[in-house]
Amino acid sequence: MRKIFAITGFINYLIVIFLNAFTDLGHKIIIQNTVFKVYDGQMQIVLTAIVNALILLPFIMMFSPSGFLADKFPKNKIMEYASIFAILITLFITLSYYQGWFYTAFAMTFLLGVQAAIYGPAKYGYIKELVGNEFISSGNGAVQAVTTVAILGGIIFYTVLFEGLLDNSFQTKEDILQLIAPLGWLLVVSSIVEWFLTSKLPNKMLQTSQKKFQYARYIKGAYLVKNLHIMRRKKEVFEAIIALSLFWSISQVVLAVFGEYAKSELGVTNTIFVQGVMALAGIGIVIGSIMAANFSKYYINIGLVVVGSVGITLLVFLIPFVQSMSLMALMFTLFGIFAGLLMVPLNAQIQFITPRVHLGTVLAGNNFVQNIFMFSFLVLTTLFAYFGMNAEILFYLMSFVGLYLFLMLYKRYSVMTFWAIIELVFRMRHNYKFVGLENIPHANAVLLLGNHVSWIDWIILQLGVERRINFMMDKEIYNWRGFHTIFKKGEAIPLSQKAFKDAFKEAYNRLKKGKVVALYPEGEIAMTSDIALFNRGYELIPTDYEGVIIPFFIDGIFGSIFSKYKPEMKKNFFARREITVYFAPPVSRDTKADELQKIIQKMKDKYETK
Repeated sequence: MRKIFAITGFINYLIVIFLNAFTDLGHKIIIQNTVFKVYDGQMQIVLTAIVNALILLPFIMMFSPSGFLADKFPKNKIMEYASIFAILITLFITLSYYQGWFYTAFAMTFLLGVQAAIYGPAKYGYIKELVGNEFISSGNGAVQAVTTVAILGGIIFYTVLFEGLLDNSFQTKEDILQLIAPLGWLLVVSSIVEWFLTSKLPNKMLQTSQKKFQYARYIKGAYLVKNLHIMRRKKEVFEAIIALSLFWSISQVVLAVFGEYAKSELGVTNTIFVQGVMALAGIGIVIGSIMAANFSKYYINIGLVVVGSVGITLLVFLIPFVQSMSLMALMFTLFGIFAGLLMVPLNAQIQFITPRVHLGTVLAGNNFVQNIFMFSFLVLTTLFAYFGMNAEILFYLMSFVGLYLFLMLYKRYSVMTFWAIIELVFRMRHNYKFVGLENIPHANAVLLLGNHVSWIDWIILQLGVERRINFMMDKEIYNWRGFHTIFKKGEAIPLSQKAFKDAFKEAYNRLKKGKVVALYPEGEIAMTSDIALFNRGYELIPTDYEGVIIPFFIDGIFGSIFSKYKPEMKKNFFARREITVYFAPPVSRDTKADELQKIIQKMKDKYETK
């Protein structure tokens, strides 16, 4: 994570991201707090939903133009000019505050939404250009964390100042705006600083686009049809967009109705308490985003999204059962953590899979679909409020939406979910480091051969390798009751003395298909720290597949509770083990067992922790 901050322009970019979210959120909070002070019940929910809808509608309307701009022009320049637009908007908003023009200030939320709709695809598309594929998960984690801190800071900052500037003299919403009018200058100053910093961002556009925007095609919807087709080319990308849309829809409804729920059911009338509890979701998102980036150090850990969806669903379902604001604060924090685990991998996956030439269009499409979903859910919220249905019903309804989100994600990422959970559990006791991963090719067959020191070597090995490994394992263990289904789904290859030729034949078939196969030539878990004599069984695998042998050495797990060797001097139970896996450069497919043993012995002598 530290290396990414050394990239030229990255810190500057993060500050820009912070100011952009901080400014947009500031005006929205001022309007929402004004609504909270003046209106009650159904009217409060309706107006809060409309405020959110005014921000969402521009993302729907500007889908094609914003995607075109992000693909046509340098993304840093789009952010720069959009920041100038923000300065003009915030100046007019400030004027509206001083004049007490509530409905004008209310409507200006729409223009801020237009600015954000143009800004968005360029802002997120710039991540991949700035940090590259190597740091794409860390980049998204940092951006999500900074954005959330900005939202959290904006909620607290503007709400505290809002309450501080108010006195008991106000009678109308116009009075409130005039009392808090100086806050408008903070919006203006933030926009000016943001513009200055965006003007300093490096241009990372590799190739000039020759695209031309035709207004007639936009009006007729031709661009919309074409861009939707581009967005749906890759099924995994489109499903990720739908998943993010469902998550944001759930979040929008929860945030839209929580204020009224806290006021009517919990008796809380101070905006600082209400906004503060919701802001804790922001702290959670920062934590969850950092966790997601950390767990995606070597590849995008997409299995985390299912874990996130489970947590979100359960928490939304439990909200109506909680009567304590303190417990509610904890729940919103947890909600944010699970949200971070879901958002960061999905956003990184969309950016990673999408070709650069269409990235702006796809990211604009992501905004388009998300905002259609959120707008539809807000309309639903408004209708529920209009007909007198309480917030509790909406919480239950959102938990059912969360259940659907979980089922959709689990269907696609069930295997990755298993490994994400395994990693979450084992990271409590171990720190993992993988050296030489670049030696493992992204395509073609790989035969992984190395030392065997514990019962969990297969887990350790897989955690650092993005490609799924087909392990060769003892047939008796393969048939263990309760584990057989897992080993079978994980495509393990059972190996026994009676049918070892069949096992190596199956390994050959897997390698011919370009898969990764792993085997421990020692044959059993080591009883001593020495490398045991390597068996020659793997030499039975024909070498006419297209691939390589990668030797590996596992260090740090020998002598643990998972190894057969138990040292007399045991380590402190609370001390986390440092486990490192070293992958050597590829060797020839016809490398013999004695040569392979020497290679791994050299790795042991060089790297083993004493």
